[in-house]
Amino acid sequence: MLRLIYRLYQVYLFIARPLTFGVRVMMIRGGEVLLVRQTYLDGWFIPGGRIERGETLEQAARREAREEVGAELKTISLVGVYSNLKELKSDHNVLFFCDDFTLNGGHDHEIAEVRFFPLGSLPEGLWPGHRQRLFEYRRAQELKQAALYPRVGEW
Repeated sequence: MLRLIYRLYQVYLFIARPLTFGVRVMMIRGGEVLLVRQTYLDGWFIPGGRIERGETLEQAARREAREEVGAELKTISLVGVYSNLKELKSDHNVLFFCDDFTLNGGHDHEIAEVRFFPLGSLPEGLWPGHRQRLFEYRRAQELKQAALYPRVGEW
């Protein structure tokens, strides 16, 4: 059923071409990143979703982390703002980083699986923009950069 709803949403996007805004949270612990597999779309993703009316970016990031993976985030930091203009989209995502979080083991019905993956062994099916952001993070760690600097670019 969720796949059908998602397909109908794609038709809507094709016709209306709305602006969409979302958040993602790169949660990393011990050299591993927490990823999700959704019920309505194939592949692995950095957890996140849409920003609701009246929410700040930070509130949306914290809510999505709680809903999608059952995470309570402590300190989060801005990584960057990325756009996806492919397939007639005008989709914009704000990416946050968190390495201080707790998991309660719950997740919502849209998530089929939640799993940690070593940064050096990311799963097949990880969406390209998500893979690129994780590559950039790993590269910054190898270069011993103290922080991820806010960036803008293509998702």
